[in-house]
Amino acid sequence: MSLPDHYTILELLPTASQREIKQAYRRLVKQFHPDTNNQSNHSHEQMLRINFAYEVLGDPAQRQAYDQQRLVISSRAVGVAVNISTENYHQARQKDTDFALWLRNVYEPVSKIIRNIIRPLQEQIDQLAADPFDDVLLEEFQGYLGKSTTLLSAARSRLQACPNPARAGAIALNLYYCLNQIDDGLEDLYTFTLNFDDSYLHTGQELFRIATGLFREANAAVKTSTPL
Repeated sequence: MSLPDHYTILELLPTASQREIKQAYRRLVKQFHPDTNNQSNHSHEQMLRINFAYEVLGDPAQRQAYDQQRLVISSRAVGVAVNISTENYHQARQKDTDFALWLRNVYEPVSKIIRNIIRPLQEQIDQLAADPFDDVLLEEFQGYLGKSTTLLSAARSRLQACPNPARAGAIALNLYYCLNQIDDGLEDLYTFTLNFDDSYLHTGQELFRIATGLFREANAAVKTSTPL
């Protein structure tokens, strides 16, 4: 399991100050903004990565959580991990139980919600594309956005109400980032229904694509965290 290297994206060292992070973000925005970059597709992709990286590193609380997760993954990579065989048998069993309960009570319902938001998007867009100015089609699309917003709120509440065990840290972190991207995507998609500016539609779709990737990372983390 690997996390996006936000420090590399912003061309910074992990020891960078919040001021240096902000300065790097402003510099890269000027460099890769599609309006000033000839390679529009590449610059658009890069801008999304830059914005995502700054969203995490620019917020001290999110940065701290991200740094802690990087440390956990780095420790595993060099083989620094708790040897279960040296732990008390009952403690190890309790950790297994806590992890299984978290998967059942948090990961599974949140995953179901994410799928119920992401999967219908393309079909909803295809239906609206028949006539974006049709009141009925527009109302149906806005209904999908409204329902998705309600589902998103439920997913966030469940994720926040049940603290994850350490073993589920990578899973929870990717779900958290995934929900953030969905939230931003829904906002852009709703803005599109107000002004019919295609840029909001495309950005919303791209944010959902990023959310899908983060969701896959969460699923992959489940497989690597679950004993065979």
